[in-house]
Amino acid sequence: MSSTVRTGRPADPSDSADRAPDPTPWPDVSPAVDAGQSPPERLRRAVARHGPVLATYGVLKLVGFAAFMYLLDSAGDFRGKHPRFGGGDHTWDVLGSWDGWWYQQIALHGYDPALEPVPGATGMITLKGNSAAFFPLYPTLMRLVSEVTGLGPYGAGMTVSIVCSFVAALGIHAVTARVGGRRAGLVAVGLWAVWPGSGAEWAVYSESLYTALAVWACYAVMTRRWLVAGLLTFLAGLARPTAVTLVAALAVAGLIAVCRRREDIRRPLLAVAIAPLGTLGYLGWVGHRMGDWGGYSKLQDGAWGHTFDYGRHSIDVLTSVPVGHFDYLFAMPFEDVIGVGVVLLVPVLTVLLVRLRPPAVLVVYTVLSYLMVMGTQQYFGNVSRYLLPLFPLLIPLALAMRRLRLPSLATVLGTAALASGSYAGYVLFELGVP
Repeated sequence: MSSTVRTGRPADPSDSADRAPDPTPWPDVSPAVDAGQSPPERLRRAVARHGPVLATYGVLKLVGFAAFMYLLDSAGDFRGKHPRFGGGDHTWDVLGSWDGWWYQQIALHGYDPALEPVPGATGMITLKGNSAAFFPLYPTLMRLVSEVTGLGPYGAGMTVSIVCSFVAALGIHAVTARVGGRRAGLVAVGLWAVWPGSGAEWAVYSESLYTALAVWACYAVMTRRWLVAGLLTFLAGLARPTAVTLVAALAVAGLIAVCRRREDIRRPLLAVAIAPLGTLGYLGWVGHRMGDWGGYSKLQDGAWGHTFDYGRHSIDVLTSVPVGHFDYLFAMPFEDVIGVGVVLLVPVLTVLLVRLRPPAVLVVYTVLSYLMVMGTQQYFGNVSRYLLPLFPLLIPLALAMRRLRLPSLATVLGTAALASGSYAGYVLFELGVP
């Protein structure tokens, strides 16, 4: 298993003799850029290169988003809920509720880390919710966009999420294309647009931002841009705590590259040294402000019931749902059935991914991220959202589906996009607790 791409022309597995040829190969629209080209010519080539990716993702997301808005309006349940908890005056207000409400508060008022007990509480939730549980990069970008554009925190958050979702789509295409060709890259982008947790991509949530940073960090490793990978991982660590898996993947990839003498030790080592500073810096700052170095973990446990339990809760759910029992912690029957399906699909896709012998950074990042999600006690119904950044899982599916002709492919992805309005949007925001 290789952690880097060899110098010279990148190997394209889709060209190998043991693979069936693509029946409708996608045209090569990525010619080398000539430094002497005029700006209009560069723009034309950029549109030709990236336009199909952006169009594929945008159309499928719009279909799913429209279906989600229709379901919200037709059901009307959101009108009877508090704006903080999945309600609002308009359908689109729902996209800024739940975690989105917290991000908007941070963008407006900043942080005030504290461990405040709930008076008289004796059960699992003993602490009041505090904004320090949410990492700072996303609300910082929200505030910056708000100051530049004049948008409120909701509009700024949606802007950041939507822009980052397209950046993530470009990265997913770039990574997948290096493994299986450009057509496979387009299919992977389409699959990410309809993934069961994809409703969070266009919402006041940090998933799109984190995925964009993670995928481009992996691409930087694959193209041996170690310092870029380190900096992107550093930023990812300011977006979500799960970036520790990305740090580990970078370290493993760097170690393999050095051991195989493809790299001098200095650049990978510097990248690995930079990578964890975002996560460590924020956790250290929160601990210092709280007067408790374990303050972040205590807040997650005491205010939200999120704690690392080595998979006990996940096993409880996986052994209860198949026999129709919903007497476990945080049970949400409809959402949990979808979650179980997603969770059981991941090991299958991981095996198929490993069989492709992709760069090690993709495998390590995927496996560790999955284990981290499964090892944490949390609302199981949201597992499809927690697994949304695991973009390498889309690669084996994309390589299989690229053989479909365009009408068949459009039918499959278009139908999934329509359905995603329910399973990727309504289930998370209205039936579950994001």
